[in-house]
Amino acid sequence: MIIPWSGAADSFLLAFPALFSIVNPIGGALIYSQVTAGRTHAERKLLAGKIGIYSSLVMLVALWGGAYVLNFFGISVAALRIAGGLVVAVRAWELLSVPEQNEAMKQEQAAPASAAEDVAFFPLTMPFTTGPGTISVAVALGSNRPASAAGLIPFFFGMSAAAIVTALIVWIAYRSADRVVALLGNSRARVVTRIMAFLLLCIGTQILVNGIIDVLGPLLAPHTA
Repeated sequence: MIIPWSGAADSFLLAFPALFSIVNPIGGALIYSQVTAGRTHAERKLLAGKIGIYSSLVMLVALWGGAYVLNFFGISVAALRIAGGLVVAVRAWELLSVPEQNEAMKQEQAAPASAAEDVAFFPLTMPFTTGPGTISVAVALGSNRPASAAGLIPFFFGMSAAAIVTALIVWIAYRSADRVVALLGNSRARVVTRIMAFLLLCIGTQILVNGIIDVLGPLLAPHTA
């Protein structure tokens, strides 16, 4: 079976900026460097690998299953898109306007990692790297799936690739956290965060618009025929 690469590429280009923005591996690496400062370099690299794997699983499960679970409870795709678009847009606005508040929350979430032993999944994957915000964005992206069965394979292929690439960047950023700190620092990391947050705001708006079109399209069709 041949995968329509154009459809997969479109899905990837929609999902990757959204997931990268909400996960924010660059900003996360700065905090990861602080909370794992007492561990050896080998331990930090091993932790980074585990976090990358766990993060990909969290995002993939939310992308693949979140919208279907909500549909099971009678929530329509249009409602998912409207609610998901609003959630993504609001989250993006928070990142865009007050990144410092988000950093403080992340530091609080990751604080237990400085003392505990087995911290790869909790708290360094959830909720620090891929918490409720990431899950809600992934579910919103998954709700944007095409109605036709033929379009589902390239859609989920592109979405899955975006999740895996984001997790790969998490792994690279965390295992190279000291270099990220030396290269960027907090001020430049905030600039990157704001740029990606603006892209996330645009994506949330697009998902919201798609949901509104789904609702209003059938109502307007008889008048435009």
